[in-house]
Amino acid sequence: MKKKVLMGLATITMVALLSGCGKVPQVEIDAANAALQAAKTAESDVYVPAEFAAVQDSLNSVLAEIETQKSKLFKKFGPAKEKLAAVLTLANQVASNAAVKKEEVRAEVTTLMADINTVIAENKTLITKAPRGKEGAAVLEQIKAEMATIEGSVVEAQGSFDKGSYMDALNKIKAAQESAAGINTELKEAIAKVKR
Repeated sequence: MKKKVLMGLATITMVALLSGCGKVPQVEIDAANAALQAAKTAESDVYVPAEFAAVQDSLNSVLAEIETQKSKLFKKFGPAKEKLAAVLTLANQVASNAAVKKEEVRAEVTTLMADINTVIAENKTLITKAPRGKEGAAVLEQIKAEMATIEGSVVEAQGSFDKGSYMDALNKIKAAQESAAGINTELKEAIAKVKR
């Protein structure tokens, strides 16, 4: 009788231990999800998209692993807890990296804005010096239309910058700068030909 009672207690203890290991790590899941959401709020998906996607994939992988463990009789969530802790750390790091990158992009846009305004001013001066001939007048009109488009892009970029959309501003200003630099080169070459 004593043996049966001890066996029963041992069985109950074993079941209690096994079921204790089988608790879904909900607190860790919530913490990892919150960290990932904070990284998204910090615009990690815009400024460090590859890092953000990697963290998101890691979290999805761990969640899939947890779902697999839920269906098993003897559940082991220990490895999943460790992976969730790693995801939490990575998500926080990605948010931090995004903040650094955002500041770098902001500084780059500020520099490019000053640069493009210089090129636009120079282009306007070069237009007055450009040869006018038969074909020259038509080309100059086309260049003036392109310059108006570039100036419009700069205004849009400034608007995006003022709203805090630095990446959008960067993309717009780079495209405008490329066009303005092309016009600048074209005008300088045309003026140089006339001087020869």
